[in-house]
Amino acid sequence: MSMFKETFDFYDASNLKSYNLDSYMQYQLAMLERLDPFTRKHSENVANLVCRMCEYLHCKKGFTVHATICGYLHDIGKLFIPYEILGKPGTLTPEEFEIMKKHTTYGYDMCMKDVRLRPYAEGALYHHEALNGTGYPQGLIKKDIPYVAQIIRVADEYDAIVTKRQYKTHINISETLRELIKDATPEEYIKTVALDMISEHSKDGKINPVALKALFKVVIDDTYYEISGVEDYIVYLKQQVKRLQTIQKYAQKADNAKKDKDKDYYHEGMRLLFAHGETFQNYQTVLAEYQEAIQKREEHRQKLYDEIKIIKKLRV
Repeated sequence: MSMFKETFDFYDASNLKSYNLDSYMQYQLAMLERLDPFTRKHSENVANLVCRMCEYLHCKKGFTVHATICGYLHDIGKLFIPYEILGKPGTLTPEEFEIMKKHTTYGYDMCMKDVRLRPYAEGALYHHEALNGTGYPQGLIKKDIPYVAQIIRVADEYDAIVTKRQYKTHINISETLRELIKDATPEEYIKTVALDMISEHSKDGKINPVALKALFKVVIDDTYYEISGVEDYIVYLKQQVKRLQTIQKYAQKADNAKKDKDKDYYHEGMRLLFAHGETFQNYQTVLAEYQEAIQKREEHRQKLYDEIKIIKKLRV
């Protein structure tokens, strides 16, 4: 049986909007090759998200290019973090976390020493600062944190959660967004206000709520993109079901035929319609598998549409 491959990539390169970034980024992208594969992929994801968030934030192209490159390079300081800490699967000890936090200043120093990277040093240094002053390395508050770093923080935190939970689909992605809403809201509001009733003036949390709203729109776009992939696969499955149902009809006609030449005629028609690996003995099993696959994909598609409804109701 030959099956069309159903694929979905959260951060497919086609999602990156058509800004002419290549001429700016050849050198910067080369820097990522020095990172471990996990950090490099995360950096690419963050840059993709930042670029698309900037569009929804109505940023000018020059700022968008700058922010995207800052997103690519935000974790470049992890080059200098020992791998036993960077790649540790469990929770870091307080001492290890203090070392990990230094990737912000390491990245800043690296950028400042290279004239080609210097314009992007602010992304490396400030992407873990929090609007309420609880971030690092300097404990800055909102007015002192560069806007580009506020955007990167939202994208960075989102991708870190998505990666940790190993999402392969956007089903239940709203749970991740709910966690980010908590980070965009002062603790006193989290305690006293229902999630869907958080008021607009609750903007003193860790992350920028306006940037978070832009992320919501990007996630909705990605969910529609996943739906499109699922629907394409359903179309393919239905085509296979139609083909196999035709084979089934030929089989019924062959069974009802009185003459051997008529039976041979319908059997030959079946052979011509068989896909690789299909036989007279197994085609009905294959048909049932395709029909079951359609049902599962249609259920999956509906869950994705339901997820979009949930996201659209979220309030920051």
